[in-house]
Amino acid sequence: MIKRISLFFMTFMVFLSATVDVNAKTASSTTEDFNLVVQQYLLSNDAAQSAVFLKEVLAYPALTISNLEDAIKTGRVYPAKPSTGFLHKSIEVAGFKMSYAMHVPPNYDVKKSYPLIVCLHGAGFVGDSYIDRWQSRLGSDVILVCPTIQGGAWWSPQGENLVLDVMDAVSSEYHVDPEKVFLTGMSNGGIGVYLVGMFHADRFAAIAPMAGGIPNEIFPFLKNFSATGIYIIHGAHDQVMPVRLSQELSAYLEDAEIPHTYREHGKEHPRAGGHFFPREELPALVKWFNGQRRIATPVRIESVRDVNHLAPFYWTQINQISGKVADVQKSLFNNDEVELVKNGSFASLTTEVEGNTVNVESARVGKFTLFFNNRLVDFSKPVRVVVNGKTYFEGRLTESPAFLLEEAKRRGDGVSFYAASVQIDLSKEKH
Repeated sequence: MIKRISLFFMTFMVFLSATVDVNAKTASSTTEDFNLVVQQYLLSNDAAQSAVFLKEVLAYPALTISNLEDAIKTGRVYPAKPSTGFLHKSIEVAGFKMSYAMHVPPNYDVKKSYPLIVCLHGAGFVGDSYIDRWQSRLGSDVILVCPTIQGGAWWSPQGENLVLDVMDAVSSEYHVDPEKVFLTGMSNGGIGVYLVGMFHADRFAAIAPMAGGIPNEIFPFLKNFSATGIYIIHGAHDQVMPVRLSQELSAYLEDAEIPHTYREHGKEHPRAGGHFFPREELPALVKWFNGQRRIATPVRIESVRDVNHLAPFYWTQINQISGKVADVQKSLFNNDEVELVKNGSFASLTTEVEGNTVNVESARVGKFTLFFNNRLVDFSKPVRVVVNGKTYFEGRLTESPAFLLEEAKRRGDGVSFYAASVQIDLSKEKH
């Protein structure tokens, strides 16, 4: 009898163990399937197919905002063995064939995420000539990318699009840490760091312009860096880009209370004079890079936009401007736009969350949208939006998995999660 009981008990335990193992595998398989469908939705460019994937995700029995965010962050699959070392790649940008050089660590591990440093060259250089000198200084623990544009014209729409498209291409092929993306450049490249970075500051952990500068008239756009690290390097004896460009810019940042580091070196190169980046400056810069991370959801945002840059910026988006607003890129060739720039005709939103109240100051804005997640507000309580001292919205918001997915697809960075929104219409207000 004892033997029969023991045999029964052992058989039962084997059966139970097998059942638990099957259940575990089933649960794991279900999670993997869920993650896969989420990624299929995010990567699909076909509207009908996207709708099918979205419906499948929303039908998942255990769907929560939390596991949806996890699926977006960790479910992405990268090529297991992409090319490494020094590479030269072509890319089509708005119908034009362009190129970029890059270096991927030879010991690249797809399971590990890597910082991405985008370096913009100056006039007379190309990305390939920059890649070697930079990689030897930075080492092999980062992915380094150096795009090429004729004349170092990073202030053009083509230059801006090239930088953004290269970032997207590299991030789709390699496991880039979206919270450790940096933009740096020298001379014309330094100018490009400001002009590209100031409209897309929410995509970078930090910027490091060297021997660059921008006209004082567009300094207000520097406020977009209020949540982005800034490290400026300039030579005291620079005869190509006078050091006063960085001195005045740094003073503006100081007055605007925007944290930044300003390094002014006194060294001179036999051929370049003071217009160069001394090797001795690199260790401090790399150490600083290592300490920077992108702030995905800052509680306070300063957003200054021109007429052509109205895409989402962190958890805000200007949907419609009011009155005449300048086009910064066109102002290089158009006198009417120059006057608008000189007059400071820019649209702006300053937003800050205090408890469940969002305080907004706006200028030249007709309509705007605020996006919310549980890091910004408590969804169990009413949310209040106050614009220029007047309450425009007060009520409860509901987190929507569908909205979160749609926004994640639109933004494409894998870390910006917003599950609700409020649109504010100021267009009928008298000014």
